[in-house]
This record gives sequence, structure tokens and C-alpha cells, in this order.
Amino acid sequence: MYLPLTLLLGIALWSQKLGATDAEMGDEPIEAVFRVGVLANHGVAEAKERWQGMMQYLSARVPGNRFEVVPVDFDDMREQLLDLRIQFIVTNPGQYLSLSNEMPLSWLATMRSRKHNGATYAIGSTIIVRSDSRVQNIEQLKGARIVASDPQALGGYQATIGLLNRRGLDAANFFADVRFLGFPLEPLVYQVRDGMVDAAITPFCTLEEMVGSGLVRREDFRIINAVKPEGYDCEISTSLYPNWSFAASDKVPARITQAVTKALFELQPDSEAAISARTLGWTAPISQLTVIKLYEELQLHGRGAEPLKLALGWLKANREYAIGVILLLLAGMLYHLWLEYRFRQKSDSLLAAERSLRDKELMLERMQSAAVLGEIGAGLAHELNQPIAAITQYCEGGLQGLKFRALESSQDYELLRKIHTQSLRAGAVVHRIRSLLKRQRGESELLELPLLIGDTLSLLERELGGLNVVLHREQTGSPRPVLGDSVALSQLLVNLLKNALDALAEVSRPRHILLRLSFEPRGACLIVADNGTGLLLEENEVLTSFTSTKRDGLGLGLAICRDVVGRHGGKLSIRNITPEDALPWQQGCLVKVCLPHSRES
Repeated sequence: MYLPLTLLLGIALWSQKLGATDAEMGDEPIEAVFRVGVLANHGVAEAKERWQGMMQYLSARVPGNRFEVVPVDFDDMREQLLDLRIQFIVTNPGQYLSLSNEMPLSWLATMRSRKHNGATYAIGSTIIVRSDSRVQNIEQLKGARIVASDPQALGGYQATIGLLNRRGLDAANFFADVRFLGFPLEPLVYQVRDGMVDAAITPFCTLEEMVGSGLVRREDFRIINAVKPEGYDCEISTSLYPNWSFAASDKVPARITQAVTKALFELQPDSEAAISARTLGWTAPISQLTVIKLYEELQLHGRGAEPLKLALGWLKANREYAIGVILLLLAGMLYHLWLEYRFRQKSDSLLAAERSLRDKELMLERMQSAAVLGEIGAGLAHELNQPIAAITQYCEGGLQGLKFRALESSQDYELLRKIHTQSLRAGAVVHRIRSLLKRQRGESELLELPLLIGDTLSLLERELGGLNVVLHREQTGSPRPVLGDSVALSQLLVNLLKNALDALAEVSRPRHILLRLSFEPRGACLIVADNGTGLLLEENEVLTSFTSTKRDGLGLGLAICRDVVGRHGGKLSIRNITPEDALPWQQGCLVKVCLPHSRES
């Protein structure tokens, strides 16, 4: 269960000073200590001296509580209010309005100035130049070097910017250089006196107070746009705005706020507290309309560009810190870029390692599949070799018998001759398979490719007719033999044509196959093109063992073709048909096989 924030504040305040003695505060025990933040216009010591009497007065008028003065600047006032380190503030109405936008504040009273017949409008700006300055009016300050106390000072920089805006001047780009020196205010006037700047923007009556204290001579200075309102003791350059406000945080108990407000209203002008605070007393809060209008003007006339100018001014005044911050940011950015670079390097390395691992796993699976297939193939080749040999012997016996009976022209003889031819072919295929499994080279001989193609097409004559395939044969160049393994090359052609037939079986349009044989100086090239479905995978994937797009395919056909072409010193490529191929159809697959000519030819 959480305690209310007001109760926590009360506990914190009580715990600070529960040990106070009766001598410190009459006979009443101290319940809490309240801290009052006041703007230290002329330094911390002067602020404490000015407001200490007022704190004693409030402590006496609110029995059981003690009030302490805390000199602050604008930024400290904001931070300490947010952190609950101060509970009351005495500040200009501009700062009050700014703070009230961030946190709840109760406006208790407006101060009556001890000068100017107790006026409640006693905040404004005075623009001071040297008496020998060439500057005679506001317009001549364009491009000047200026000093001011703080960008948040209503009776200083803000009132002057409002004056420039009302004169129709571009306040955001009017001055060449503006430096904010903070508090106390005396160094602003000294900067003008010593010729370090062209002008100083000070709160109303600052020059007169310094002259009265003997710090400077009045004849050394001149006030730009000087006006002395009736009943006032000092000259001013800008409009007048309401005097300082006394405000309380919403965390202060209501009874304490009421007691403080009553004590402020009852403060007598001749009391020590009023004299030391340089006030004739306090009155009910007066309208802040003029301040609100000023802030609206500042926002209307390019106030959005002011933060950039303020930042540049701070950078100029604090170059060492600015350089350090910039170097720190640059180092952080470089470190971030280095980390990102290293991260990408590691990521690329991990991705490469992952791809390599997948490739090795796939290779291992294929090697295992190849080993299993090798064992199966060796077994089949061994088992098939005997029945094929038996068929060949039976055919030879039958042929001899028919020849002995002089029946060579009979249909039976012709049929047995064809069976005998195919059995020899089957035996050669089995022998070739066994040679491949044993990694043995086949027997090479001089081959006429047109005859080899014709023999192969005769084997597939039934399949071509069954699909109504229109076969186109073309031949260019002077025929020359190639040195190769007839069984292997025949198997290559069968695989390529079977693949084309399988692709054509899946289309309903007229089916075409092109066999284009060209004899070139370096060798013979055969193109097998169809108008089927085309390739669904990349060339490297299609030519890889155990990769197939067919439902019942083993993925060995094209891999074997590649192996056969490679053993003959040739090249094999496969791709989809493109318009550049100049074929009658624009869809399908194109396989190109190039074999070198025999040196003997």
C-alpha cells in the first residue's frame, strides 16, 4: 500500500528538523521546515541577506514551522521543484507561467515594489550601451554583440525580444552574438563598461542600483529607447510587466498555504522583513495577461528558431565542454559502427558455415544413396547378365536351326534375328552398367552420329507415335566421326529423348521435338529441344544426382548424361528456351551436347 505523496513530503520535512531546539524557534516545537527558492539576481549572499528577514517573519507567523531561503537560478528552481527540494518560490511571472505548465503551482501573491510608489508592475528590460557608443536607437543594434542574464529572464532577454518583434524586426537573426552570463547581474554592466560587448540587457533599475552602490558612474552609460514612466524611479527600454510572484507547490498542505498567504497580505511596509526584502508588502495576484501576450508574440515571431540560437550561444560560451561532448558523440558513433561491422562479419561467417554444413549434409546423403544404388545395381547387373546370355544363346541356336533348314527368309527367322540383336544390346547395357559401377572406361570406337541417332530413334518409335510427336531433324556441316562409347552415347540420347517425351506428355498443345546436329571445326553439337513444360529448377540443381521433378524419378538420368559427356571430353548444358533461340515455339527445354572430333578423322 502506497502513502500519499503529500504525506511523504510531510514526513521528509519533519525528519529534517525534528531535533531543533526551542531557542531556534521560540517555545513552539518545529513540525516541518519549508524551503523557499528565490532568484539570486545579485548573487547567493545578497539573496540570502535580502530574504532572510522575510523567512523569519513567515516562521513567526506560521507557528511550529520554519522557512528557509534557497538562492537559485532559473534551471535550479525548476529541478528543485521537480525533486521536491523546495516547496515555495519567489520569481518573475514569466518563470511562474513556465513552471506551472510542468507542475501544479498555487499563486499566492504579487509583490509591491518598495520603489515606484509601491507599483505592482515593476519588471522590464533596460538596454545599456556606453555613453560614447555610436548606437542611438534599437535599429542600430542589428549585428551587435549582446550579453544578458538568462534566456528565461522576463525582465531581461524575453522583454527585449518582445520589443524587437513589435518593431517588426527579425529577432531570431537580429544580434550577431548573444552570451548569457547568468547571475549576478553586475558583470553584464561591467562587460559594456570595459568595451567587451556592444550592449547589455539588464532588468529594470539594475543600472540605478549599481550607481547608488558606487559600483559604476552614471555618466559612463546610456540607455537605448529610454522611457521613465510617471511615478517610477528608473528608466526602462521595454514595456512593464507584473512584479515578482510568491507561489507554492501543490504538495504543501492547504493550511500552510493559507497561513503563508495571510501572513504576506498582513506584512507591514515599515517592518524589518519588508525593508530588507525591498518591498512595501504583498497584494492579491494580479492578471498575467500582458505576460501571456508577450509569450504568444515570442512564439508567433519565429520562437521556434530560438532554441538553435540559444544552443549556438551556449556552444560559443562553453567551447571546451562542447568539443568534449562532440568528441564523445563521435567516439560513440564510431564504436557503434565498428560493432555493427563486426556483427555483420560474424553473421556472414555464421551464414557461410551454415550453408557449408547443409551442402555437406546433402553430399553425404547423396553418397549414401549412391552407395546403396551401387550395391543394388551391381546385384541387378549380375543377375540380369545370365538370363540375357541365355536368351542370346537360344536365339543363336534357333537361327542356326532355321539356317540349317534353309528358312532364312521366313518370318520366324527375321523375328529371332531381331530378338538376338536386342539381347546383344541388353547385354551391352548391362555390361556398361557394371563398368560404370566399377569405374571402368567403356570401349571407344569411331562413331557416325547420324547413324547412332537413327538407331536410337528406332527404339523410341512407339513412344513418339503414341504421343503424336512431330519430330524435326536438322543437320549442318560436313559429317565427321567422333571417338566414343556407342552404348554410353546411345544411353545419353535415350535419356534426353525420354525426358523430352515426359515433358510433352503433360501438355495438350501440338507436341514437337527438334534434333539439330551441327558439325563444327572443333566438334559435333547436338541440340534436343521440345515445347513441353520446361525446367522448374536451375541448371545446377537439375544436373545434380538424385534431384528430380518427376513423381517417380530417381534423379539419375541427367546426372548420368553429364557423366557420359564428361568422359568423352565434351560439354552438356540445359536451360529453358528463349526468344533468341529462333525456334518455332517459345516455351520448353533445350539441351545442348558438344563432343570433340576424333583426331584420327
